[in-house]
Amino acid sequence: MSKLTLSYSGYVVAPYLHNHRSIELKETWINSKNIEKLFFVTGTFSNESKPYFSDSTNHYLLAKFKDSALISQDLAMYNQEKTSFVFNIKDDLFKREVKGETNFVSVYYLEYGEDEEDLQVIANLLIKREKIEKAGLGNMNTCCLSPSKFTFPYSENIVVIEVASEKSHQSLQKYCEQTRRDVNRKGLTLTNLMSLSLLDQLK
Repeated sequence: MSKLTLSYSGYVVAPYLHNHRSIELKETWINSKNIEKLFFVTGTFSNESKPYFSDSTNHYLLAKFKDSALISQDLAMYNQEKTSFVFNIKDDLFKREVKGETNFVSVYYLEYGEDEEDLQVIANLLIKREKIEKAGLGNMNTCCLSPSKFTFPYSENIVVIEVASEKSHQSLQKYCEQTRRDVNRKGLTLTNLMSLSLLDQLK
């Protein structure tokens, strides 16, 4: 009997290296019904996450997908030397209408698997931040031709937030950092994994 694999919606972050595979992947996602939105972004990794992903680059494709199983197939077909990240969203913490366009996505990890009460505290803090339009909880998978020597230990406890604002990316990074500090003041360890500045919407 075949094993049933659960599929999720979520986000995929793939390196855009201006090579044949990157360009083909971009075209595939532009034409894919599985991709809701596609952006060209710059990625900034935190000091805490850099040791695990030393092959990080500056430019990425960020896509919002409906079915993670199809994304896995795409990444296997267009696998690259630098790491791609898949964030499967298992639980939406909240979603709401916010003034302005989404122009920043921040990804965090919890160092400990928090319980329902802790997650509610995090959701309550995030929802107070008026520029955050969406927050989700899930896990992370990676794909790379040359996997990292170090296994990232917090891949099951990922938090992704979308921020909408007309302010600069630098300003929004500070905004997200303040949000992270607010969570940590409650005794919960939320650490930045990567920040994605949306430069251009491709779909």
